[in-house]
Amino acid sequence: MYFPFPLPGATFACLTCPPASVTNSEFDILDELYFVTSFRDLLQKTSLPVPALENGLRGLLEQDYVKCFYPDPDTELAYEITSFGAIARDCYYLATKAGLLAHNSR
Repeated sequence: MYFPFPLPGATFACLTCPPASVTNSEFDILDELYFVTSFRDLLQKTSLPVPALENGLRGLLEQDYVKCFYPDPDTELAYEITSFGAIARDCYYLATKAGLLAHNSR
């Protein structure tokens, strides 16, 4: 069904628009998220300090460039700003299609 105007609450992705740029640390994080990866493995592979990794993941989650999984790698968890800090180190992460496009377009 075609709607000539946006529906309330609808979001749209522009397939021809260039993705927003990512920071160097976000780029390094996305580089490791082609497969589901734990926070601990990300910490080791990126060599980022814990606060930088948490902030990078938070930024990527807010841009919908990364999905979060908790308590296991098969259970997707919706990102919530208020509770993310408490569980960030126990989660698993995976780049989304938009995240991979942002990573590969840099």
